[in-house]
Order: sequence, then C-alpha cells, then structure tokens
Amino acid sequence: MPPTLKQLMDAPTPASAWVLEQDCADSGLEQEAVQEAMRGRIREMRGSIERGLASDAKSITGMVGWNAKGLWDAPDALQSPLLKRVQAYAMAVNEENARMGRIVAAPTAGSAGTIPGALIGVADHLGLSDEQLVMPMVLAAGVGQAISRQMFISGAAGGCQAEIGSSAAMAAAAVTELLGGSSRACVHAASMALMNTIGLVCDPVGGFVEVPCVSRNAFFAVHAVSAAQLALAHLESFIPPDEVVTAMAQVGRMMPLELRETAEGGLAQTPTGLRVTAAMAERKP
Repeated sequence: MPPTLKQLMDAPTPASAWVLEQDCADSGLEQEAVQEAMRGRIREMRGSIERGLASDAKSITGMVGWNAKGLWDAPDALQSPLLKRVQAYAMAVNEENARMGRIVAAPTAGSAGTIPGALIGVADHLGLSDEQLVMPMVLAAGVGQAISRQMFISGAAGGCQAEIGSSAAMAAAAVTELLGGSSRACVHAASMALMNTIGLVCDPVGGFVEVPCVSRNAFFAVHAVSAAQLALAHLESFIPPDEVVTAMAQVGRMMPLELRETAEGGLAQTPTGLRVTAAMAERKP
C-alpha cells in the first residue's frame, strides 16, 4: 500500500530512508538494487539534458525543438544562473521527448522535465554530485506513490494539475531533502507545490506533448525549487498535505473532459491550435 503524505512527514529524517525501507519490504528487492536503479535513471535524465541542450532540431510537428538550446546559449539577462539552468534543463528533457528521444517518465513523459530540471539543475548549480541525488530520487518516488493513492497521475485523469502538479511536488520534496530539509519540510514543500497547481487544465495542441508542455515544465521546475525554498525556511502548507491531494483529486474529477488531454478545449482550440492540428492530420498517411 502506498504511504500517505502524513506517514512520510512523520518518518525519521531523511524521509527517503524510510521510503526505501518500505519499498524493499513490499517488493522484496535489496536496497542497493533500488538505489542502483535510481542511479540509472539519473544517468538517463542527465543524458537527455545534454542531448536537449545541444540540439535545435524541430519536433515532428515543428512546434518545439529549439527552446532549450536557445535559452542555454542566450545571455543571462536576469543574472540568475540557477533560474536559467533549471528552465533550460527542464525544456531540454521535454524537447528530447518531443523528438522521440530517450527520457525518464517522471512520473509521465509530459512532465518528464520537471524533476531533472529542478533536482539536477540545483545540484549542478551548487556543485553537488549525482550520487547525492540518489536518495532524494527515492523520496520523489515515495511522494508520487502517496499522491497516486487518490488520483491517477496523468493529465487525462485529472488535468495537468495531476500530472505536472505531481512532478512538481515530487521535485520539491527531492530538492528539499538534497539541501538538508527534514521529512516534515520535504512533505510541506511537496504540498505547497501541489496546492499551487490546483485547477491547471491539460490542453496540448493537437494532442501532442509539446505546446504548452515544454515551457510548462520549465515553469514548474522553477515552481518546485520555489516550494523547496519556502519549506527550507520553515514555511508550511496551511492545509494538511493529504488534504491538498484530496482537493486536487476532487477538482480533477470535476474537470470537464474537454480539459483533460483531449485537445478539445483551452489552447488546443485556439485558431492557431486548430490550424496546427489540421496540418498534422493532412500529413498522416
């Protein structure tokens, strides 16, 4: 049975150790096997970042493909290297996905850039090693499991709030633990990230995971880092974390079908969105 967020919050610090212990008890796997699997995912995430930053090749639809490299190569107008790095890393992963490259769905392909953008972006900014990311990744998985107790983690099930909201929550907890936050702080970071995505619809143009998905990952990777910063300063979610998940799930169930990854509402139904959709339909054999 997946944990609740309260169980994670009450776990001894670091929360990731408790998640790992529980996971191994449930699965029968050795702890080292789980950690090695996480090392593999971190390597894949880093690989997708590197490929994405180096390429400006367009996606199949032509809607995205150059954004990550464009940002990475541009002058840092805000003199904010962390912000730029987190945004560029997140978009690099999602543009690799749009080009049918290899990525880690974390928890989905559409939200694949948020965790590597936030977690690896912060680590690289601070000069931390990939080995230091292993246990925060374990915690991210635990947070995703806790959210999935109440709602499927997909835009089709509950709108983008369920998809990128979950990835932002997972990333926020992971960044908080990476920077020495307590179990309580990690869960409150996740809760604040999730509560501030409630109501976000899933409206990809043409049904392709490109617009607004690529830039949305950049925004929500920063969102996750912001949540971690608040939690590390001992700010907390006023609404208890599990109640936040319940609220998100309720909103998701009330959300009309048109706003749940069907391309029948929102940005997908703009004149430009419809024109792209029609053009792609004509290209199909």
